[in-house]
This record gives sequence, structure tokens and C-alpha cells, in this order.
Amino acid sequence: MEIVFLAFILMLSIFLGFELINKVPATLHTPLMSGSNAISGITLVGALTSAGAEHTVLATVLGTIAVAMATINVIGGYMVTDRMLAMFKKG
Repeated sequence: MEIVFLAFILMLSIFLGFELINKVPATLHTPLMSGSNAISGITLVGALTSAGAEHTVLATVLGTIAVAMATINVIGGYMVTDRMLAMFKKG
């Protein structure tokens, strides 16, 4: 029964996210990207905490992988945001 509940939550979140993204005007996409980059920064802090907790070797390896992925996500997000802001500059 739990898997059905989790699948329902996943489907609901996918549908809700799709509907919300489609309703956002183009002028608000850049501020939303900056907000999602801040959330990714929080994820990076959590990954660093997990990697440095010294519980087990597996936890440290998974934490290190999470740090690498979160870092790529944050850097890529800021690069996309910078490129989008450059599109709005005149001259």
C-alpha cells in the first residue's frame, strides 16, 4: 500500500509542477532560476555534511558523489541564469 501512496504523490507532484511551470510568464523565469539555485546551494550544504559525517565508507562515498553532483547543479544553474540575464541587457 505504501508504494501506491508514494506513486500517487510522485504523479501529483509531476502534474502540479508541470502546471505551475506552464503558468509562469517568461519574465519571471530568471528570478525563479535564481531561487532554485539557492535551494541547490542548501542541497550542497547537506551533501557536504553527509560526506564529512564519517559514518561508513559507503555513506562517505555517496556523500562525495552528492557533493560533486550538487556542485555541478549549482554552477550550471548560475551559468544559465547569467546567460539569461545577458539576453536582457541592451547594447
